[in-house]
Amino acid sequence: MERRRNEALVHWMSEFKMTTRELVDVLNDFIRELTGRQGLITERTVHKWRSGETRWPQSVQRTALQAVTGRTPAALGFVVPDRHTGRSKEDPSVHRRRFVTAAAGGALAAAAPAVAGASRSRVGMSDVQRLTAKLGAVVASDDRHGGTESVETRASQLARQTLALQQRGTATSRVRGHLYSLAAAFASSAMWAAIDGHRLNAAQQHMQKAVTLAGLSADPAIQFRVWGHAGALYRHLGRYTDALAADDAARSTSTVRRDPLYASLAHARTAVHHGDLRDHNSVKRSLGCAQDALTRADPQAPRPPWMRFYDQAELELLALIAHAALGGWAASEAHAHHNLALLRPDLLRNRSLALAHLARAQLEQEALEAAVDSAWRIPPDAWRGRTGGLMRVFTARLADLAPDEPAARAWADHVRQKGLST
Repeated sequence: MERRRNEALVHWMSEFKMTTRELVDVLNDFIRELTGRQGLITERTVHKWRSGETRWPQSVQRTALQAVTGRTPAALGFVVPDRHTGRSKEDPSVHRRRFVTAAAGGALAAAAPAVAGASRSRVGMSDVQRLTAKLGAVVASDDRHGGTESVETRASQLARQTLALQQRGTATSRVRGHLYSLAAAFASSAMWAAIDGHRLNAAQQHMQKAVTLAGLSADPAIQFRVWGHAGALYRHLGRYTDALAADDAARSTSTVRRDPLYASLAHARTAVHHGDLRDHNSVKRSLGCAQDALTRADPQAPRPPWMRFYDQAELELLALIAHAALGGWAASEAHAHHNLALLRPDLLRNRSLALAHLARAQLEQEALEAAVDSAWRIPPDAWRGRTGGLMRVFTARLADLAPDEPAARAWADHVRQKGLST
């Protein structure tokens, strides 16, 4: 049989910046949790997978791969042999059931040691740094692709791995605090991906874990992040007063008092929630506070990777969302143009969001051709989650306002041909 390089696995490792050594360690850890025995995967094993020499891993290896990546073996580029007879006498579903049972115990239960009395290794700052790099990769993937299930699954798996590492090893109180903070950050990333993908039931489950872990971490920065994401979740659930309460909790953290950048983000998010309640004066006041705090912030100060997204462009995006909630379409359009002029090129999801809001604002001001031109700039593969919802509203609104206009008919044809209407 012709050997073919496993491009799907290679791409996944590249996307999440996972080295061969890191993948080996994570998979062997999961195998130990599943079976009680240390996994035997080596870097040579992964090389054979990547090169296509091994086209179908062993049963327990496949289970670990799916648990770690959130993708089936087929989605990772592996191919079932025509006459496959598994080496393991135990059905693969047994391994999967073991994993699901273990994972269902919740954030803290999932971290329990697999084997009583097992030797405990030392966990140190090198582990913290390695996990921080993985958090940065998750955040970068979310910035590019938005709230995909792949990002959500990966973040959730990393939260569990971080907790499992802590339970299996000995560490100083300082390192343990960092690990709880990272686990909370991963859970919060999973929550945000689920919110962005409008998987709100899953988001609520991630929020419960994130709030618990953030409390255990005693890290005000991660508590700020978790409450900020909770506010976004409550907004999507239509619980606007709860969203404002989450904003209050975020603003009460010491991080907001120490760093004006956090204060700016907190005020900008509060402006959005005041917009949902049609409170014009509070929107104006909150955006003013956000701009003032941003002006005072040091952009070069050291901050966690999940805070890198916030700058003047993001403030413009939140301002346009707040004004759109108020029905202030002219102001919303102006902030959209400012956002697009300032936005970093790697924030692809936010660019699509801004264009979707811009198209709606232009449409509501009867600038039909400009609105359709803005909508055309959104790539079809960005029609998911929040952006997809905005574009479906735009399409329906366009059909109501100008069904017989040539631009509207061309847009409707585009939507049908691309299968974007569902």
